[in-house]
Amino acid sequence: MIRLLERAKNFKQRTALVSNGQSYSYGQLLASAKNVASNLLDEKTDLNETRITFLVPPSFEYTAVQWGIWAAGGIAVPLCVLHPLPSIQYVLEDTQAEIVIAHKDYIDFLKPLEAIIGISVTALESVLKENTTSLSDIDSGRRAMILYTSGTTNKPKGVVTTHDNIEAQITTLVDAWEWHEEDYILNILPLHHVHGIINVMCCALWSGACCEFLPKFDAEKVWGIFKSGRLTLFMAVPTIYYKLISHWEKADAEEREEMSKAASKLRLMVSGSAALPVPVLQKWKEITGQTLLERYGMTEIGMGLSNSYRGERRPGHVGLLLPGIQMRLVDSNNNPVEKNTPGEFQIKGPSVFKEYWKKPEATQKAFTEDGWFITGDIGMLNDGLYKILGRDSVDIIKSGGYKISALEIEDVLRKHELVDDCAVVGLPDDEWGEVVSACIVSKRDAVDFKQISEWLKTQLPAYKIPRNYILQQELPRNVLGKVTKNEVKEMWPPASASLSTGLTPPKGENAR
Repeated sequence: MIRLLERAKNFKQRTALVSNGQSYSYGQLLASAKNVASNLLDEKTDLNETRITFLVPPSFEYTAVQWGIWAAGGIAVPLCVLHPLPSIQYVLEDTQAEIVIAHKDYIDFLKPLEAIIGISVTALESVLKENTTSLSDIDSGRRAMILYTSGTTNKPKGVVTTHDNIEAQITTLVDAWEWHEEDYILNILPLHHVHGIINVMCCALWSGACCEFLPKFDAEKVWGIFKSGRLTLFMAVPTIYYKLISHWEKADAEEREEMSKAASKLRLMVSGSAALPVPVLQKWKEITGQTLLERYGMTEIGMGLSNSYRGERRPGHVGLLLPGIQMRLVDSNNNPVEKNTPGEFQIKGPSVFKEYWKKPEATQKAFTEDGWFITGDIGMLNDGLYKILGRDSVDIIKSGGYKISALEIEDVLRKHELVDDCAVVGLPDDEWGEVVSACIVSKRDAVDFKQISEWLKTQLPAYKIPRNYILQQELPRNVLGKVTKNEVKEMWPPASASLSTGLTPPKGENAR
């Protein structure tokens, strides 16, 4: 039994979704999902975990298709509406999908793939048409969804979750963040990722609450929805909060006051999917009174840690373990580390994914022999709360025997008046292994990097100060707002075109 769908029967008359200016009840959602399931089955009794891909914008129809695939026994594979055709083709080929359900706006976009890979492009309208075929019960231990990793460090992998995994991910957050049926949330996040699907949409629908879709982010529209007074929760990525702050700053004093008052009334605001710069958190609190709740999660685990809903939310930290989650911090030999010592997060619990699709070796490598999922994220327990230092592969710079957190340096850099944003990476170096290097974003046409380095000497140890700088108009990001650091490294100019500070960090005596 799929409990998410079963629970919806308790709320049939309540509004489940607001989409394209129209409200839909839980009863309407269930009926449309049944139509989708019946049309997909086409006289079969069970899809038996057939992968059904779909390219549909965030909407009532998106949700009906997802639920319909689940009700028919299929595996839902949502596609990103912002991805280019080769990225879509990769997912279709990797999942060996036979059909892709497409919104009318994407039919022509996908048509070339019918000839290239032999997939059938099926119009959204055809699966939504009324069909009263009876449905079989689906066991909750079966595969339910494949979401693809961001691919910031390597080729995207298909993360397979079961219905039980999804339920655990939902109920953990419903309990921790005290969801209830009177809640109302705006969903502005991509629906091919756990943040938008689980944290926002599924948590709302599990609770009998209402989820409103805004398929394309628009700062003015979001502030307008805040001012309507209908929201109780809001969840976004750091870049969205940055854009909302920028819109607020451009408004006149009266409008600012109105926006600030409206945002202050929400019961919870969450930031995730990428590290939240402390200056953004502080500015948001200054203008709205809201301390953004930061949490830690991955496609493979759902959410693992969260700052407290009712207690302390410490800037730069991700709080404590969520209910049902086990975690350990270990060194490179899987031995537990001491308090206030960096280590790798390893996770266990019912929310952890089943496997990487058709990649048994990658799945095996992702877990220790005793069953802990190896996150690849480095962090520490800092005075009672966990802090993320970065991913071992892209955010931990190994220089002169030290392991240096790029995120720590970025947080300090953003405090400088000349720096609007930044990305810190390690560039290969024969002597040091890697050298700390900073890509700076500034509203100014020119920036004095030596001035920044001199200031950094008052803030950081010498070995953490960037030795190379470049100035860019913006940072490369994926659709979730994460900086793609491999792209930052690739666009770095020759050494002669950037500033070298001449700093040579001392070698770490006890570094590992």
